Amino acid sequence: MEHPEPDTRTFERGLAQYVRAVASAVGVPAESTTVEISDTATAYLGLPRRWLDRPDHDVMLVWTERRGWSLAVETEPTAATEVIAHHGGADLVPTPAVVARFVADTAAGRHCGPAAPSAVNTATRTSLSEQLRPYLGSETEPPA
Repeated sequence: MEHPEPDTRTFERGLAQYVRAVASAVGVPAESTTVEISDTATAYLGLPRRWLDRPDHDVMLVWTERRGWSLAVETEPTAATEVIAHHGGADLVPTPAVVARFVADTAAGRHCGPAAPSAVNTATRTSLSEQLRPYLGSETEPPA
C-alpha cells in the first residue's frame, strides 16, 4: 500500500515551488529567495529595487504562514526590518500574479492596504499544504 507523502514534506516542497513562482512573477532570480521551515514557516525574496524614500536600504518581499506577504526594508543589519505594506485579505497563498501586482502597486504608491495586518491568520499547515499542492512539480504557475 502506498503511503501519502508526509504533510511536512509536502508543505516544504509546495512552499519552495510557490516562492519560486512568485519570484519569477516579480522578476527575482531563484537564488535571491530563501524558504525556512521551523516552528514558523517563512520565505524571503530580495528585490532588485530601492524604495524612493529609503534609497540606501534593501527592499524585500517576506511571507509568513500567519501573515502572508509583506513588503519591508532593511534599516540596519542588526535591526528589525521595517514593514512598508501587507498584502491584505485572508488568502495566505495568492497567485504569483496577485503578489507581483501588490509589489508593483506598492512601489508606485497605489497600495491601499494597511502597514500592519489586523489579525493573525489561523490557517493550519495542513490547509496551507493543500493550497500549495498545485505548485508541486511546477516551476511557475499552478495548473489551470
